[in-house]
Amino acid sequence: MDALKFNKIAAAVLSGILLIMIFGKIGNILVNPNTDVSNAYPIEVPETNLTKAKEVTEVIIEPITALLAAANVESGLKVAKKCVACHGFEAGGPNKVGPNLYDIVNKEQGKADYAYSKVLASLDGKWTYEELNKFLYKPKLYSKGTKMNYAGLSKVKDRANLIAWLRTKSDNPAPLP
Repeated sequence: MDALKFNKIAAAVLSGILLIMIFGKIGNILVNPNTDVSNAYPIEVPETNLTKAKEVTEVIIEPITALLAAANVESGLKVAKKCVACHGFEAGGPNKVGPNLYDIVNKEQGKADYAYSKVLASLDGKWTYEELNKFLYKPKLYSKGTKMNYAGLSKVKDRANLIAWLRTKSDNPAPLP
């Protein structure tokens, strides 16, 4: 190999390395990797809205005692069809995924022949109309840690109809308030 050919190869390699270094420097100038930018477009969120959202944890649930007298039992049966997959409603019927709800109104909370979650088993009191109303609104809100995977009934009229229908599922229905 003659000296001229060697010089041409060496010049090509050195020129390539030099071009890579120049393009790297230009790239660093155009896109500065040392800046700490978390968002391309910063969004300012006022601190007060976040603190207010964290402070509001209590939900006001409308009472249903006034609605129970005018509740429609047939509409309650339609709402209860959502519950049939997990609950039974017959006297002496077996538990399913959830407990049998026959005679649930004014029954002791968490004391039946069913393996309730620790949260529901530890409850004291009875399933009054208002307690059922609170539970049916959002079960996970009523008892954090419940095994019941149901979003709840947001409409107060649906809850009143369902509770009125549950009231009829008893040998001795609880008196209306």
